[in-house]
Amino acid sequence: MKLFEFILLAASSLFVIVDPIATVPAFLAMTPLDTAEQRIKMARLACWVMAGVLLVFSVAGKLIFQFLGITLPAFQIAASIILLLVALDMLRAQRSRTQETSEETAAAAEKADIAITPLAIPMLAGPGAISTVILLQNEAQGVAQHIALYLCIIGVAVASYAILRVATRGALWLNPIAMKITTRIMGLLLAAMAAQFLLNGIRQLKGDLF
Repeated sequence: MKLFEFILLAASSLFVIVDPIATVPAFLAMTPLDTAEQRIKMARLACWVMAGVLLVFSVAGKLIFQFLGITLPAFQIAASIILLLVALDMLRAQRSRTQETSEETAAAAEKADIAITPLAIPMLAGPGAISTVILLQNEAQGVAQHIALYLCIIGVAVASYAILRVATRGALWLNPIAMKITTRIMGLLLAAMAAQFLLNGIRQLKGDLF
């Protein structure tokens, strides 16, 4: 895979699975009494934490697998199932419970600061996002693609912060119908990515067995 193709795959798949646009309604609902400045501060911290978590897993994912005795094909298959579950919820224009549950959202509304939990983890850096960065790390070939992956993670974090920052000033620009259409399109793309990861896992598992 060429560098440009890998950057396009990494950036698009990470943005789709992190899904900051769908996070906006929950973010606003969990901070009803906070000022715009307080919301911006929470969003900034959450995006930094999200970037840090994804960078750690992208660098140390293989070491974690070796320590736990998990093979890469097994993780690819499991991760593809998680991504597919998220994608199916997105196709129904719903926020997936693999990213956060309604109980977590309700509990967060009572917290003074929701930046780290549940906003950063698991709403932004959830199981799907962690799985995606580990899979992309495995797909990366050469130093350039590994560096590109790290830059894509930082870029998605910056984009997520920009979206949440704009939302703190009021969500008038977020048309509900447009959001649902966008969510469904992104869900379709994510489902295709999940299927591709599943095929890659089966192909590698077949090679290991035979």
